[in-house]
Amino acid sequence: MNSDLKQNTLKYFHDYKDLSAVLKLTFVNTIKNINKQDWQRLVNSTCPFLQYDYFEALESSLSACSERGWQPHHLVIKKNNNTIAIVPLYLKDHSWGEYVFDWAWAEAYERYNLPYYPKLVATVPFTPITTPKILSQTLSFDDILPLVIEHCLKSNIASFHILFIPFKNTAKEVTGESEKINALEINQRHTVQFHWFNKGYSSFEAYLATFTSRKRKNTKKERASIEQQGINVQRLIGKDISQKEIDYFYLAYQLTYLKKGHQPHLTHAFFIDMFTKFADNLLLVIATVKKEDVEEDVEEDGYIACALFFYDEDTLYGRYWGCSENIKNLHFELCYYQGIDFCIANNLKNFNPGTQGEHKIKRGFEPVLTHSYHWVNQQAFKPAIAEFCLQERKQMTYYLKQCQQLLPFKNTLA
Repeated sequence: MNSDLKQNTLKYFHDYKDLSAVLKLTFVNTIKNINKQDWQRLVNSTCPFLQYDYFEALESSLSACSERGWQPHHLVIKKNNNTIAIVPLYLKDHSWGEYVFDWAWAEAYERYNLPYYPKLVATVPFTPITTPKILSQTLSFDDILPLVIEHCLKSNIASFHILFIPFKNTAKEVTGESEKINALEINQRHTVQFHWFNKGYSSFEAYLATFTSRKRKNTKKERASIEQQGINVQRLIGKDISQKEIDYFYLAYQLTYLKKGHQPHLTHAFFIDMFTKFADNLLLVIATVKKEDVEEDVEEDGYIACALFFYDEDTLYGRYWGCSENIKNLHFELCYYQGIDFCIANNLKNFNPGTQGEHKIKRGFEPVLTHSYHWVNQQAFKPAIAEFCLQERKQMTYYLKQCQQLLPFKNTLA
């Protein structure tokens, strides 16, 4: 560990006279080596993406494993033989499934014959949702940053990334001018997502009443077109979801990826675990069309599309969508309008529909900044990456303001 980094480490851990004597750090290659009770004791949240069973399902289903470039490398921190912090981490040899894109950095390293991988990533695999990335009631991520960086230096890990981390939105944090972050040569990146916020709406109609006349008419027209095309839409929660509907969901989920020439990130076994262990956190919106059997003179429902959501006590998370028939406006209905309806009916405060998608703006999803930390080992690339991140933050802040001007609400800014 170089002297400057050691000095910064001691500076930001001034509460500990001897770190090695106070904290014991252990990196494990499977969640099975972590006590479930310790994990759940530290979570202190109903968010499904923080639960032990969610991460265990990712590993046991082989969705996040070394064969797929997601080698678990979880950090367990103990003090006086008691687990006080757990950090879900993964060693990676690619950048798929992260949603904070660093392919250009990897390509630059390759041009100079320098290794960009393996890299260490603190994230929920394939889940671009802001959550605490350290499970602890006594330590923050800022507290352990020097220790993880020291581990990277000792283990020849090329870079360290903490994705979609909560921020207090102070001026220094948003501009990336935190003293601690700068001292450790960690760069902050911003991305923009589009979220919906429940402002006490009594109904979907009450929500639409906040729109300008033209935007309101357009939304009503989109929703009406679904019924006009003879499509039925149903919302199913948890244990009301049948095996037949689960099977159709996974078929539609696969088709979404195959149409783009990719294999799906998550396996069938993963979703079986979800429908089993997270029944109280799942919403399946499924669309059917009536199909007449002329010979037997009966009608049979035919699935044509579905969207799967997770939810907790205050937030709905839009996660997966797929269809076997392309129907105009059906994606908007299943993925957005049904989710808004569900939030209003169940008094959920927020709706996070996933990454990207400027088409969400005119449907009332507001732009928000997300945040991530990035540290690279290679000294020669530090200035260029720091400048890239600075310019990107400025661009994202400007982009956010532009998006705010396109919101459909009567007063422009909701």
